[in-house]
Amino acid sequence: MTTVYGLNNCDTCKKARKWLDRFGVAHAFVDYRDNRQSPETLIEWKNQLGGWDSLINKSSTTWRTLPPNRKEPASDAEWKLLLKEYPQLIRRPVVVTDDGKVSQGFSDNGFKQRFGIGS
Repeated sequence: MTTVYGLNNCDTCKKARKWLDRFGVAHAFVDYRDNRQSPETLIEWKNQLGGWDSLINKSSTTWRTLPPNRKEPASDAEWKLLLKEYPQLIRRPVVVTDDGKVSQGFSDNGFKQRFGIGS
């Protein structure tokens, strides 16, 4: 089963979920504001996606309103603390398949490729 992590009110997450429904891809949805992810999960996502900068939505309102000293975490521990406090900073949706592969974001073509569905 595929798990989609995001926010219930996020339009991109809604589009991704509708796409999965339309193509019959079984999935569960986890709102990571209500169900905060473990530090180990955040590290795994970061590692698979290419680092903290890839995981974080730096164009978000939340990011822009952070004090400057919070925008430059110097360690994994500081990043994990920041995401525990502000899970909405995670670029969404995060999609995890049974094989443990993690991807981020939504596009029709990207999902077709990811789930092996012909154009």
